[in-house]
Amino acid sequence: MESIVKSTNTLDQAGQSLHEAINRTADATRPAVDRLALGAHSAVDKVADVAGHAAEIYGAKSEQLKYATDKAIGSARGYVRDHPLATIGVAVAAGYLVSRLLRGR
Repeated sequence: MESIVKSTNTLDQAGQSLHEAINRTADATRPAVDRLALGAHSAVDKVADVAGHAAEIYGAKSEQLKYATDKAIGSARGYVRDHPLATIGVAVAAGYLVSRLLRGR
């Protein structure tokens, strides 16, 4: 019975020593982990800022492209309305050229 008590005490002491070693290791590595975490947060913030800026630029360019497209379509409609015969002539000529190019293959 006495040997069981000694074994239990030895195991308890070993467990306590391991806990202390783990705590010392955790305390020693905490500053390094904190620095890594701070660096990671900083990197994420920078990427988010760049992504946000890129999204703003994309949105502005998208609006500019939509405006330019609408303006070009309006201009083409106006030309077709003002010059219907010339438009038909251009369409026939373009169709003829495309058919000649495709027939050559």
